[in-house]
Amino acid sequence: MSESLATVSYIGATILFILSLGGLSNPETSRRGNLYGMIGMAIAVLATVFGPRVTPSGIGWIVGAMSIGGSIGIFAARTVKMTQMPELVALMHSLVGLAACLVGYASYIDTSIQLDGAERTIHEVEIYIGILIGAITFSGSLIAFGKLSGKIGGKPLLLPARHWQNLAGLILVIVLGKIFLSTHAVSDGMAPLLVMTVIALLFGIHMVMAIGGADMPVVVSMLNSYSGWAAAATGFMLNNDLLIVTGALVGSSGAILSYIMCQAMNRNFISVIAGGFGGGAPAPKVGAGETAAEPVGEVTPISATETADLLKEAKSVIIVPGYGMAVAQAQHTVFEITKHLRDKGVNVRFGIHPVAGRMPGHMNVLLAEAKVPYDIVMEMDEINDDFPTTDVSMVIGANDIVNPAAQEDPTSPIAGMPVLEVWKAKTSIVMKRSMASGYAGVDNPLFYKENNRMLFGDAKKMLDEVLTALKS
Repeated sequence: MSESLATVSYIGATILFILSLGGLSNPETSRRGNLYGMIGMAIAVLATVFGPRVTPSGIGWIVGAMSIGGSIGIFAARTVKMTQMPELVALMHSLVGLAACLVGYASYIDTSIQLDGAERTIHEVEIYIGILIGAITFSGSLIAFGKLSGKIGGKPLLLPARHWQNLAGLILVIVLGKIFLSTHAVSDGMAPLLVMTVIALLFGIHMVMAIGGADMPVVVSMLNSYSGWAAAATGFMLNNDLLIVTGALVGSSGAILSYIMCQAMNRNFISVIAGGFGGGAPAPKVGAGETAAEPVGEVTPISATETADLLKEAKSVIIVPGYGMAVAQAQHTVFEITKHLRDKGVNVRFGIHPVAGRMPGHMNVLLAEAKVPYDIVMEMDEINDDFPTTDVSMVIGANDIVNPAAQEDPTSPIAGMPVLEVWKAKTSIVMKRSMASGYAGVDNPLFYKENNRMLFGDAKKMLDEVLTALKS
């Protein structure tokens, strides 16, 4: 394949990637967006493998590596459950970071690259920054994988003077970078490069360990952004325009998504990186004479049969899914209940909070898998005003995103966070296994409101009983 044909192929792949991002912005066009992305990636891979830079002797190694990686990908796609998607995404991000590190070291020791003066300096800066971002992404993503999969606790690890430690690490990285750029031989530059890599790996671990469970959706999108910038850095090292463009697309879209997630949690990006929110984090300090409001009252339990009776009498129902629905794999039963109620003329809709679940769009994906119609799945801003005219709001395994303390208690750790106002419905029903707090580690006054009912138990089991009662 000629250089010009490879360039045209890269341009076509870039256009398809942009169309893919546009398609993924809407559930109704997401399948088409995925298709554009797959076609674009196929074109990019073929143009690279059969391009002018790959020798015939190297094609065999590339095909072998692709076969191994493709087999692992197919196995993961067939075996990983939808509830495991957040940790799988984090694991994939770690591989991008690892690839950036390996490519960086390979580029540095590649004797076929002979550069002098400013060109050499620029190339070495690309290598240094690429390995730095890649190492942070790799270790940080592995910790995120551990937290999301439950192998590492969600409680933030707050080391003494952690911000000063981070600052010291940053200064050391800059000093090592200066030493690295001043070396003339590969053997001399390898030592500062290795030390910087270790510092970057430790920083990635420290950064994500300090972030509590409530901020994990932001962490996923943040690491997505990091992986994009790592890919872009790899593109600069390899002088590959497609990697630069696609890495920038992923990096910028991940950064925008992180901003949207932070807005949805009334948090700023710096406070997320600083850590300490969620997973048992201490409550914020209150002023003199102030005390954090404690929920008062008693919870009112309800049975599955009574829940079914309320749903039968309702004309308008809003269902708010959370991670508890994902864990119980209850989305298919939720669809059956929704279908039954809609057949009876009940106006059933879903309210989705931007940070519901453990990654952006987690609930949307689960509901789409269960064949819930896209047009009744509404975002928080679209549906919040409808709760006062709703007969029943049904919360399935969610907690912090429906906590009225965000609006009613200025001393609450989640004060100011936009939430779904389910308590404004005529009756709200919360399905939970227990009275345990959510990721933010704070109690929920919703449980004690007069118009709220608690349906305790496994979501799948309880919903099956509700469905049986509805059909009886």
